[in-house]
Amino acid sequence: MKPFGFFHLKGIGGQIAALVLASTVALHLVVTTAFLISRPDRPDAPPDGAHQLTDAALLLGAADASERPRLVADLARAFPRLGVEMLAPGSVVESGDGAHLFGMRRHLGRGYKVMQLAAEGRAHRVGVELPDGTVIAGRVDGGPRPWFWGAPWLVTLMTAFICITVLGLWAARALAAPLSSFAKAAENFSLDGTAEPLPERGPEEIRSVARALNRMHERIARLMSDRTRMLAAISHDLRTPITRLRLRAEFIEDEGNRKRMLLDLDQMRSMLESVLSLLRNDRKIEAVTLVDIASTLQLVADQFGDMGHVVHYDGPASATAAARPDDLHRGVTNLVENAVRFGAEVTIRLDVSGTTLVIDVEDDGPGISDARKQEMLEPFVRGDDARTMDESTGFGLGLSIARAIALAHGGELSLHDREPHGLIVRMQLPIWQEPRLAA
Repeated sequence: MKPFGFFHLKGIGGQIAALVLASTVALHLVVTTAFLISRPDRPDAPPDGAHQLTDAALLLGAADASERPRLVADLARAFPRLGVEMLAPGSVVESGDGAHLFGMRRHLGRGYKVMQLAAEGRAHRVGVELPDGTVIAGRVDGGPRPWFWGAPWLVTLMTAFICITVLGLWAARALAAPLSSFAKAAENFSLDGTAEPLPERGPEEIRSVARALNRMHERIARLMSDRTRMLAAISHDLRTPITRLRLRAEFIEDEGNRKRMLLDLDQMRSMLESVLSLLRNDRKIEAVTLVDIASTLQLVADQFGDMGHVVHYDGPASATAAARPDDLHRGVTNLVENAVRFGAEVTIRLDVSGTTLVIDVEDDGPGISDARKQEMLEPFVRGDDARTMDESTGFGLGLSIARAIALAHGGELSLHDREPHGLIVRMQLPIWQEPRLAA
């Protein structure tokens, strides 16, 4: 670890330290500015109307009653804007509670009473009752200032709070934005190479995590690609010895043994074809085109009807959506193959609502228990518990292939119960969303 690496400006620790330093500097600037504006240390600061009225009240309160008229006249000439005057007894009418006059009351003391009088234009009149009951009044230009402007320390505290809050929100957003991109990348994770790599920006720790995740994505994609190529190669190469074995089996004289061996070889060939189909679905990129889904479903129903199965189509005569036609045809065909294997009558339903297209393949077979519904969507999981296979059993790949096709189109595949008995395999596909490859 580098010395003082925690406080490197490219790291989270360094940026937090810089944020604290910036907040301290901003607070210092605010305090300095407030001090320079108010200058409480300046003794020759010009008094405002409240201070002048306070000093006049103290002067008149200390003078004799006979001297007050002359002093009031002198004050009126010396401070014309103050407009100091004596009020007749009983003519004082208070207006408001005068809570903002707390400073005058504190400065004058208990012997004086400060009152808020009716305003004169923009100037507010303030009355002061002297200890002997005499009342003087004066104008305070601009009126009483808000209480918070009278406390510079409070202004400083509020400004500092705003500055630190803004800087904190900015820092939180700068740190949270890369984390949000990580979550979005995890949601869009796929192995088809279409996902954009994570942007490597932000603090050094965030960039390190982004680089690590990008390298992990590349390693996983490479691993899955190698696995798929290996399995596909093995499955493909096994077809040649199976073909040779089938040719040799034709020369077996025992009729019973020859049929059983040919049946086993056919099952092995079918299993290899199913595995290759599943692997091709991981790698094959078919063009997305506008497909008449209704016509595709009707074609699948007719094909199974020609083979002697009872398969019906129930839905609109036409329904167009963006899809990969061969993949969609193969997925629905797999669903119908499973349905006719366990049921006597199958119905393919199509429902279009809003931006969602729903394909239901219903059969009247025994159905699947709730405990096994999710398990049946996994590869090589079969509906029957028997270990033996014949021409009526499958290899447990039909539902998994159909599910992979649905996911590749941005949809989903689910299993539901049918009343009074049977199974509904539901494939939900978005109509206008462009399909993508399955992860």
